[in-house]
Amino acid sequence: MRTTLVAGNWKMNGTREMARALVRAVVEGAGDSPSEIAVCPPFVLLDTVSALVADSKVGLGAQNVSQHASGAYTGEVSSGILIEAGCQYVIIGHSERRSLYGEDDATVAEKFLAARDAGLTPIVCVGESLEERESGDTQAVVGRQLKAVIDAAGASALADAVIAYEPVWAIGTGKTATPEQAQEVHAALRALVAEADADVAQGLRILYGGSVKGSNAAELFACEDIDGGLIGGASLDAQDFLTICRAG
Repeated sequence: MRTTLVAGNWKMNGTREMARALVRAVVEGAGDSPSEIAVCPPFVLLDTVSALVADSKVGLGAQNVSQHASGAYTGEVSSGILIEAGCQYVIIGHSERRSLYGEDDATVAEKFLAARDAGLTPIVCVGESLEERESGDTQAVVGRQLKAVIDAAGASALADAVIAYEPVWAIGTGKTATPEQAQEVHAALRALVAEADADVAQGLRILYGGSVKGSNAAELFACEDIDGGLIGGASLDAQDFLTICRAG
């Protein structure tokens, strides 16, 4: 039985004051949630949030990581630095990293290896654009993105990872894939992993992300192959985020 995971991606939002208020409310309300919970603030807020979630049900994640362990990579942050800051999770390959910063499938696979080898749990994002969906290429695109990780690390490496399906056309747009659309892609992703390792596929958590709200989370999470959510805007509101967490 897979335990639902709900991870909040704050993106480039937040101040220390906001972080303290938001995380305290999430920690206080997390006790009656059946889901595992994680929050992923900007890098400079990790220490602040780490202290607030210590000894609570709420885990800590980062939004990105370098594929390099150390060195002359100005502006980058390594897996070791994230672990020292208290992180358990790291988001890898988010569509905004792919589209705005040129991260390709090979780079995402390198980051996956670096994070997993250091002891972090990667949350690997895959997803298609509106044009790709309308062209009928959804499964080919997300399959290619996931296969790059499998080819680099082996399917067994996914036993210590999470996948997040985030259709690019639904991120921050207010549009959400229907439960049927999301379930179809999640099932295809699980089947792709099962071709290499059926046991890993059965235990793999596949999250849905893309305008998930308190009002639609329960219907999405009820689908057989949807194991929680990677939440954007709604994660900045404690009560909406907790409603999503309780939908698990």
